[in-house]
Amino acid sequence: MAGMLNRLKEFARSPQGRRAAEQARRAAADPRKRAQAQRLLGKLRGRRH
Repeated sequence: MAGMLNRLKEFARSPQGRRAAEQARRAAADPRKRAQAQRLLGKLRGRRH
């Protein structure tokens, strides 16, 4: 498990990881994208809204 966490930390510090984090921040700020993500999470959890 520690190896997986280290790999995640390395990715987060890499240019690709920073780009992915920035894209996620932009998507979270968009109300339509936020609603889309909420619907997807609801489906994954077994709740349908």
